[in-house]
Amino acid sequence: MIFTTVNRKSSKSLTQQVYEQIRNGILDGKLKEGQKLLSSRELAKIINVSRNVVLEAYDRLLAEGYIEVKPRSGTFIAKGTSLEHIGAKKLDIEKKQKEELEDSIIDFRGGSPAIDHFPRKKWGDLTKKICMESPQSIFGYSSACGIQELRNVLVNYLQRARGVHCQPEQIIITSGATQGLKLITELLITDKKTDYIAVEDPVTDEMRHIFTYAKAEIYPVSVDENGIIPELLPKEKPNFVFVIPSHQYPLGGILSIQRRLKLIEYARRMNCYIVEDDYDSEFTYEGAPVPAMQGIDQERVLYVGTFSKILSPGLRIGYVVLPVHLVGNFQKLKWFTDRHTSTLEQHTLAKFIEGGYLDKHIRKMRKIYQERRLVLVNNIQKHFHQAKIIGKAAGMHLVVEMAGIDFKKELVQKIKEKGVCIYPVEEYSIKKGEHTQKIIMGYGGLTPEQIKKGVLLLRDALKEYKG
Repeated sequence: MIFTTVNRKSSKSLTQQVYEQIRNGILDGKLKEGQKLLSSRELAKIINVSRNVVLEAYDRLLAEGYIEVKPRSGTFIAKGTSLEHIGAKKLDIEKKQKEELEDSIIDFRGGSPAIDHFPRKKWGDLTKKICMESPQSIFGYSSACGIQELRNVLVNYLQRARGVHCQPEQIIITSGATQGLKLITELLITDKKTDYIAVEDPVTDEMRHIFTYAKAEIYPVSVDENGIIPELLPKEKPNFVFVIPSHQYPLGGILSIQRRLKLIEYARRMNCYIVEDDYDSEFTYEGAPVPAMQGIDQERVLYVGTFSKILSPGLRIGYVVLPVHLVGNFQKLKWFTDRHTSTLEQHTLAKFIEGGYLDKHIRKMRKIYQERRLVLVNNIQKHFHQAKIIGKAAGMHLVVEMAGIDFKKELVQKIKEKGVCIYPVEEYSIKKGEHTQKIIMGYGGLTPEQIKKGVLLLRDALKEYKG
């Protein structure tokens, strides 16, 4: 018998401990089929527990088919209950060392917010209040569109902060912008053989993967410092044009009003849609943020937003603002995907916005990100005199162009071995060869000290690489 002891300080009951040890012994093959178990009285005496504890464990094992009782013979391990034992793999020392190394790496990933500044006390207070004071209905199923309270609040917030014009019925709450974009693709791509999407190039790999996973063809449209170039849009009708006009990722351009109007004229002429990803538009450090394109044309523009960058990626709440005629079908797709987004978090977010706490948090984070951007820019200029900073003073990342350095995979790996993660723009390019000397450097999730150290390590790695 493999069972020898119980832990009286464990949070598990004695019955659960007896049950689990016998069950695991059976599944692992340590207790063989047909093997006789000790009687309940004998086992209870050996491990110094009440006989009822063992009887309850045996009853559960009997009910689940692990053991069988033979009259006047005893209790035995039932047939067909053992699994081939697969031993736990020992942790490879090299793998462990690699994981420890990655924990210490300074990661300049773009789009990573400063999660250490998440307003957890206020969020926790609001969540507790909602749980204690709200009616029971908030714990039940909710509409696939999202709760009415949050959509009402968003109408006012988006109008004021982003110039978005809509009614609550046009807003559908999603589990982040990623889900919103996936559902939009499923909604607008109807024929995978002929339909296609015009996409900014370069573009974040996450967006590209969403589109290709949906089996959609991609038509790359180059961007420059002023965003997507309308003259390069396809001559044949795409199902939609995907743009990040307020702070293009990764090159950081802000789409000019002239190009915005040309893009809308194109969508009207082609009878297609524009999908506007508003990414990190709240964080602009020079002048006021440019209003959303949706405010110019509500029939052609589908607007996608998220709170992952403003508050925390762990808060899986995004939203899509749709033309009225698309709402019904989009709602069905959302329902079949995950029924609805977390109701409790929606209520908390609604109160957070309504109470003015979101505006306060954005003002605070704008100052923090502006400071971190300045630290990064100053240190790049200090250690890389020929480097060119690309992208407007906005968001949580910038692009650095270093003439004469091709950031190929082997170089990126050597830089990583020195303790720094950087991201070549070329990895985000659909048409290859145009951005080989540019890298993305995000600063949102790094402290000023980490930024300074990371730039120094990057300098040393490049010096060593050049020899």
